[in-house]
Amino acid sequence: MERKTHTIDASGKSLGRLASAVAVLLRGKHKATFERHIDAGDTVVVCNLDALKITGTKKESKEYFYHTGHPGGLKTSVLGKVLEKNPGEAFRLAVYGMLPKNKLRASMIKRLTMYRGQIK
Repeated sequence: MERKTHTIDASGKSLGRLASAVAVLLRGKHKATFERHIDAGDTVVVCNLDALKITGTKKESKEYFYHTGHPGGLKTSVLGKVLEKNPGEAFRLAVYGMLPKNKLRASMIKRLTMYRGQIK
């Protein structure tokens, strides 16, 4: 099993379309030797996440939820605020949701590296 490194420039690309392409590379579905129970995906480096394109009204309407574990501890944050603070987190959550929900998902997401600006 040989892993390649793919470097992707995110400037001007849509969040969901780029996330689905990255999920395919991380999972290894682009290879002829793909098997669903084997983690044979590649490493993906995504740069220029600051220039990621968000279409429609998703910046104001899309919400992310998490719970603190305490009663009444449901917290929400809007996509626009998440992108201001850390655009990599919004992209990581999009890719994470597109990976299979099994034991292989943790090892697949570890091979995703993200940068806000250009790679030097």
